[in-house]
Amino acid sequence: MKRAEPRGKPAVKGELFIVSAPSGAGKTTLCREVSRIVPRLKHSVSYTTRTPRKGEKNNVHYSFVNQDRFRAMLKKGEFAEWAVVHGNLYGTSAKRLKELSNKGYDIILDIDTQGALQFRRKFADAVYVFILPPNMKILEQRLKGRKSDMNREIKRRLLNARKEIASY
Repeated sequence: MKRAEPRGKPAVKGELFIVSAPSGAGKTTLCREVSRIVPRLKHSVSYTTRTPRKGEKNNVHYSFVNQDRFRAMLKKGEFAEWAVVHGNLYGTSAKRLKELSNKGYDIILDIDTQGALQFRRKFADAVYVFILPPNMKILEQRLKGRKSDMNREIKRRLLNARKEIASY
């Protein structure tokens, strides 16, 4: 008899790499570059309700959805993890993880520390990596360099970064 999977926890056959870091530390850049040079490693694209930044493409950088769609997906149990980060919703599709795994790929995720903690409870055998920024001044420069956030938002991200680093 086949065992049913718990909602939101896909069976992962290959290696699962969870990369987390404060906003602006370089986790997305790192994950994209590693998956580009390692053919069997696929970068899972997260869902988010935040507004796309300049140059971001839907289903490439993130799957951009509105709050209603995200909440409907959440209600259906479609996320392996989800979190509210800087006032926006982010989530990892359980279906996408399963599809990539079924094709024999190893998977790399870049998620915030809340999501990494959720994954740790579900996938204890995954490889977890926490990226530290070189220092807080450089992190601030990176966040300002995006030219997508107001000063108040940058200050909030820096405060959250200090908390994430301290708690890791």
